[in-house]
Amino acid sequence: MKSACMFTSLKELKDALERKRYVPRCKPAEERNKTDEEIFLEAMADVREIREFREIPLASPTCVVPRSVRGDGDRDVLRQIVNGEKKIRLSDTGEYMEWSSTHIRKDITKKLHEGGFSVQDCIDLHGMTRNEAEEALNRFFSEAVRKRLFCIKVIHGRGLRSPQGPVLKEAFRGWLDGSFRKWVLAYATARGCDGGLGATYILLKAQQFNK
Repeated sequence: MKSACMFTSLKELKDALERKRYVPRCKPAEERNKTDEEIFLEAMADVREIREFREIPLASPTCVVPRSVRGDGDRDVLRQIVNGEKKIRLSDTGEYMEWSSTHIRKDITKKLHEGGFSVQDCIDLHGMTRNEAEEALNRFFSEAVRKRLFCIKVIHGRGLRSPQGPVLKEAFRGWLDGSFRKWVLAYATARGCDGGLGATYILLKAQQFNK
């Protein structure tokens, strides 16, 4: 027979549940009559203003300057050249040549290219082979120095009709920068009316070699 202490009557269990039941507390009448604004103000009573946040500076927007499209400008320049409205600047082309000794002013080549010096003698290398041109130039330079000439012109062409390209012009430039350098003070591509990219003005060290 089981002990009676191990069982709880239904009445006792019901009484225990009743005691533990949650009964919501009714709000006082004065609290029930408060408006939403009053409740909000009471909740915010302890809130304090942060003076540093009264004005928050905003970074100035970055000014983006639109870049011009060079393609349109290049087409305009080309159109002007084709229509004869604008001349080609030879100094802007890849065929332009110039050099000057470190012992003279840097603007000498610009002045030389623009025809600032009178040409005193000229040689035309058209129709010559590379070896013939080199021999002819040696004689021409030697004679020019002997005559104490200061400005000469060499017509070497551009090699536009040659299947191998401007062979003579490239060889001539190599001679100017190499074996002929001892005679040269400065050189620059000639003006358009004087041979342009197919000719070169040269200033000689005539005085130095005739002492």
